[in-house]
Amino acid sequence: MSGMDIDVEEDEWADLSIPEGPEASINEPLPSTDQTQNASGGYVFRTVDKTRLRRFLCMGTEGGTYHTGEIELKRENAYCIARLINRGEGSQVVATIKEFSLQNKACKADPILFALALCCRCSDLATKEAAYKALSDVCRIPTHLFQFIKFAQEVNPNGKGWGRAHRKGVSMWYENYRNKKGGNLLLAYHMTKYKARFGFTHRDVFRLCHIKTSYDALGYLVYYVCHENGQRESDWEMALARREEGLPHLELKKVAALVKVFKDAKKCTNEETMKLMILEHHLAREHVPTDLLKSRVVWEALMRHMPMTAMIRNLGKMSSLGLLESDSFGESLAEEKLKSKDLLKSARIHPFTLLVAHKAYSKGQGELGKLRWQVNPKISNALEEAFYLSFNYVATTGKRYLLAIDGSGSMNAPVMGTPIITARDAAAAMAMVTVRTEQRCDVVAFSGNQEGVTKLSISPQDDLDTVLERISRLPFGSTNCAAPILDAIQSKKMYDVFVVYTDSETNVGSVHPSKALKNYRTTSGNANARLIVCGLASNGFSIADPDDPLMMDIVGFDSGAPAAIHQFVTGNI
Repeated sequence: MSGMDIDVEEDEWADLSIPEGPEASINEPLPSTDQTQNASGGYVFRTVDKTRLRRFLCMGTEGGTYHTGEIELKRENAYCIARLINRGEGSQVVATIKEFSLQNKACKADPILFALALCCRCSDLATKEAAYKALSDVCRIPTHLFQFIKFAQEVNPNGKGWGRAHRKGVSMWYENYRNKKGGNLLLAYHMTKYKARFGFTHRDVFRLCHIKTSYDALGYLVYYVCHENGQRESDWEMALARREEGLPHLELKKVAALVKVFKDAKKCTNEETMKLMILEHHLAREHVPTDLLKSRVVWEALMRHMPMTAMIRNLGKMSSLGLLESDSFGESLAEEKLKSKDLLKSARIHPFTLLVAHKAYSKGQGELGKLRWQVNPKISNALEEAFYLSFNYVATTGKRYLLAIDGSGSMNAPVMGTPIITARDAAAAMAMVTVRTEQRCDVVAFSGNQEGVTKLSISPQDDLDTVLERISRLPFGSTNCAAPILDAIQSKKMYDVFVVYTDSETNVGSVHPSKALKNYRTTSGNANARLIVCGLASNGFSIADPDDPLMMDIVGFDSGAPAAIHQFVTGNI
């Protein structure tokens, strides 16, 4: 971080006067604006419904905020989806849901599945049709399908009934596997790995959607799960014995053979036999009998082909079994995977996931239960490196930045209901991305009035733990998002971009943030000064002026946020 070119000479600073007149307090609405009172009593701009939708899809409402409860947030965001559909924008809502799902812009799948369920259960036929067509893209594994079905029952205004459209949509989710890479072999793998979630099994779903199949690969899977659809084992033996050539019959034989492997695995009691089956068929942890999950031999086999997300989630377990000891094969493999850009990209690991994993692993014990492990410094360092790699290295814009981190008490609220991660942790991490990619950047913490602005000494060489430790030592109070901008006016600091990290609640201050930015543009002579407000909690309010093209709200802490900031700062959006 460098302060060069940010402190300006007197002749560079325009020092133009601010139009006279009383300033509007944050506790009073600005004249001639569409503002509303938030949960803290302050007045802010009401977020437009499309922005509310994107906030909900990205952040959800699971963890709540310091001021507003989870139930209220969920209801408000559901209303915005209904309003968009009523205005004839349901297809755009579904397209946005697909965008957030396929581009990994959401912290968790829950809000995306909830929103899709609302669209599927609405009365607008075009929206409903588009939503069911998107079901296979959004629900990529059975766990997603089961949760979607649960949400669809909860939001259905007519009870829990399964109408024709719902039965067809869910049936097509299974049918569409034939169009995916891996086809019905992948479906067999997924059905045996994710057998039951959220109170549903595949047998339940087959019964509810009245799925109709023939003697093909999907039909065999239905038979395997249900065993009560009128078909006998001898019927399938005859089908498998047919000599007709062709891909459908070949797939049926392969699916039947794979199902037999899964059956044998569940009956296995020998760890060496289990190891061979895992290595040959790439079986997952869910395919292994519970008693064998205590075996180091079994976990050594599982680790070789374990997906990135699963490996990160099980680092503590594997450490407790001694698999990640210093100079071991497990240590080398885990470190290699965590530092692989290709694996991080293909697994679509969200920075939140890596930040949580790093903090959880470094504690040496689980949040629940009695699991404890010896922390391996190399694994901990690899997790931290993976965290930074997941942002994909934002390109330098060459602009002058002021990064302002909200120091109010509400920033202690957990993000997405994760007790290890707070809004302040997320703000520090987001600030680190800019500090590491931009040459001209100042960082401050703010709270209360203008005197509550405190400069933070952060350099690109600092790691996240160092930054968090420095922030934690600062005194915190209530929120005043205008304070950093007012301080820049008084200090005659020249910035192109103000980036504010907050929970989107303001309840203290004599000047609105949008008004403060306009005053800054006037006094500095920098008419193109931009304001980016990063709201870390989806509470339905926006601090930035929605009518100002040089003010922008970024909601969420995902790998797409730095790219969005870059595009906005360079004038591309």
